[in-house]
Amino acid sequence: MKLINRYLDHTLLRPEATEIEIDKLIEETLAFKFAALCVHPLWVKKIAAGLNGSAVGVCTVVGFPLGSNLTETKAKEAELALSDGATELDMVLPIGLLKAGNWRAVYDDIHQVVEAAPSLVIKVILETCYLSNEEIVQGCELSVDAGAHFVKTSTGFGPGGATVEAVKLMRRTVGEKFGVKASGGIRNYQTALALIEAGANRIGSSSSVAICSSK
Repeated sequence: MKLINRYLDHTLLRPEATEIEIDKLIEETLAFKFAALCVHPLWVKKIAAGLNGSAVGVCTVVGFPLGSNLTETKAKEAELALSDGATELDMVLPIGLLKAGNWRAVYDDIHQVVEAAPSLVIKVILETCYLSNEEIVQGCELSVDAGAHFVKTSTGFGPGGATVEAVKLMRRTVGEKFGVKASGGIRNYQTALALIEAGANRIGSSSSVAICSSK
């Protein structure tokens, strides 16, 4: 297995995050050579400039954290993120529509974001803590069909985060070539490693430095 830092999306999505904290985040990301740095859209231009010339992905969020924005709003967010320098987007699918079985609307929601930013890596957040196993499978299948690149467990703002069981189910559903990102409540090396062994090939965490330092 490659070094764990290359699995990690270093993340700061607290609403009260300050510019000083973002500056520190950029420094940490460059020092540890994380896979990506994930921040709110407000900070995309800043981190794109700070990470310029590195191999680190510039990641932001769309429809975050509830997923209940209009699809047109999500698509516009994706367009703006692309123009600001993002290379990856973590979007929240419309959870209520998924639970109601409105597959067409969920597919369209994801697909329109993919079409709005066709050069970006799109990760679809399912928020698995709200879903049955059958709904997790359906959300994964729709994400694949709609042209996304990853499915992701959680926003970190719901009542539950990543679990080994959910990651295993997501991996079985999407196959070996599609991405699976685990996030939510991952604060140490042992937890991150268990999720990687379960099938995650990306880990989202605000504790990335601690994960790399605690193994």
